[in-house]
Amino acid sequence: MASKRQQEEGGKTDKKKKQKKCEEPAQLCSAVEDEHVKSAVKEAWSQGTRCSWGDLELDCNPFPHCIIKNFLASETFAENLQRELLELNFHEKSNDLYKFKQSDDLKKRTEPHIAGLRAALFGRFRSWLSEVLGVELEPTVDISCARYEYTDVLLCHDDELEGRRIAFILYLVPPWQSSDGGTLDMYTTDGNFQPQSIVKSLVPSWNTLVLFEVSPVSFHQVSEVLSQDKCRLSLSGWFHGQSLERPPRHVEPPIPRTPHLPRDETLLLEWVNPVYLDISYQEQIQEEFEDSSEIQLKDFLKEEKFRELSEALRHTQIQWMRRGPPNKRCYEVASQDTLPQCVSACWELLRSEAFFLLLSNFTGLRLHYLCPADDDDENEEKKEQEDTQDGGATGSSTESASENASREKELSTPVCCGELRRWSHGGYTLLHDGEAARAEYALDLVLPFGCSDWQSEFGGFTCYVANEEDEELLTVYPEDNSLALVYRDKETLKFVKHVNHKSSYDSAGSSTCRMFYDFSFVYYE
Repeated sequence: MASKRQQEEGGKTDKKKKQKKCEEPAQLCSAVEDEHVKSAVKEAWSQGTRCSWGDLELDCNPFPHCIIKNFLASETFAENLQRELLELNFHEKSNDLYKFKQSDDLKKRTEPHIAGLRAALFGRFRSWLSEVLGVELEPTVDISCARYEYTDVLLCHDDELEGRRIAFILYLVPPWQSSDGGTLDMYTTDGNFQPQSIVKSLVPSWNTLVLFEVSPVSFHQVSEVLSQDKCRLSLSGWFHGQSLERPPRHVEPPIPRTPHLPRDETLLLEWVNPVYLDISYQEQIQEEFEDSSEIQLKDFLKEEKFRELSEALRHTQIQWMRRGPPNKRCYEVASQDTLPQCVSACWELLRSEAFFLLLSNFTGLRLHYLCPADDDDENEEKKEQEDTQDGGATGSSTESASENASREKELSTPVCCGELRRWSHGGYTLLHDGEAARAEYALDLVLPFGCSDWQSEFGGFTCYVANEEDEELLTVYPEDNSLALVYRDKETLKFVKHVNHKSSYDSAGSSTCRMFYDFSFVYYE
């Protein structure tokens, strides 16, 4: 038995030796080995100044970052590493923030050059970096490989997550120009630590390592890849350590909400397709809506009104303003003061009392006091009346039932808020913590224009997702003159998918400036 055990142990030792042998040592560039360079970089990092030494460059604008060219000393090692990475299995990753292909975690991969690089990065390079920063970095291995190809993108974010201290990217790309996209864009921030504008763009280059400090101001993006025949291959991850202190998150002021405008049904008769004003058809719509919490009403506006609006929205008198910040959204919104008369009239329609009542009839929601109450509401009102009567009999209340009902009605007056938006290449909205914290029951309305030739592959569609889950609950694609209504609860969030470069070309492959518009309103009971 002892002999057998020794053989087994001997076999295990041999296996370990074989595993060690299969790891190809990675030699790093001389700049990382030079003590003078290390001292200079350490001084510059602590002072927040610029430093350049051979293949190494440190810059602290707009936030501390370092670029090391020819990071791997051996060109052959870099080429073999690229080959091993391209042979990995990649998985499509797509949500509100990004679209690209990612490998599995590389923590335990045994390919010789992947293993060798991992050992070098999280071994002696981590020690070098720890000395430069004057911060203890943990041996935690956090690394993966990403492939960005045509229309892939990673939108504006700050990388902040508990434990992340330094982010890094090693590029293994073919000859690359800024016109190929895929640049690492860095943003300035305002006094509220919100990203403002791109002030620096780093073009990927072969065997170049970029690293930066993860902080409340480290907002960056990977711009959309525009090349149709190049692959932006990179290794990326984080060195972990004590996170920098984060200030309280900025809370945006919400879009102001207003009650309905006192306009009667003559407005509906002027604008809305008569089929949707038929009471029996409204009942059918409500039945379908109550079953699925969403519906699309095609040809909603009268044809002549829709054509008039479509033409007016292209009018040069409308002033369009970019709405941000880019870590939350990027699209254009119209200034109400500059809207042509018919566009203002449609805006008025969507805010009118008659339209609130029409929406109530479509959805069964209490968006108007004339909307019939459902059984639960009736029971609650009956109980309130009984409580009021009991209070009056004992002399404990001086308010009449009608005064109490009037006060309740005032407190629960339905309101709405809205925008007229313009969507083109680069437009999107993102999920964010502030939105999740303030989520509430609401009815979303979207009415698009100018999207007759819009394809789903362009992006620009609205996705509904469950909070903190990846699963998409519903996707609403823009469709001309199709009124989309979606009722969401406190656990449902939405985003508009990034409008990609494919939208910039027509069917013949010629460059075009394709865009569409929509009224986007939210109604609250």
